[in-house]
Amino acid sequence: MSADTVEGAIRVVLADDDEGFLEHLQDLIESQHELSVVGMAMNGLAAIELVDELDPDAAVLDLHMPLLDGVSACARLRHDHPSLCLIALTGDDAPALHRAARDSGADDVLLKSQLVNGLLDRLTAARATV
Repeated sequence: MSADTVEGAIRVVLADDDEGFLEHLQDLIESQHELSVVGMAMNGLAAIELVDELDPDAAVLDLHMPLLDGVSACARLRHDHPSLCLIALTGDDAPALHRAARDSGADDVLLKSQLVNGLLDRLTAARATV
């Protein structure tokens, strides 16, 4: 996590069970001066614990994680943190899965292949709600 968090930066928690992808995602997000990764988790339960502990502005969750899937984690986070910017990520282009994620409380669902443009646009838009 960034030791040099910019004052007023959007604080983000990341969750994905692919450690390499998680590290690349962290690098991508922290390349934007207005964003700061404050925590990373490898499963849905750890993601919930981090959000509860760190109270970030946004969370980015993979939909396929061990212990607790991303759809269930989204539902719990939306319930406990109604103002959290909640972005779901998936490699699956499955409309039913995307609908389930949105129905559970995700603000947006992005394909990992659309990550660079869509995620950065959506997270920086969170500034308007923070």
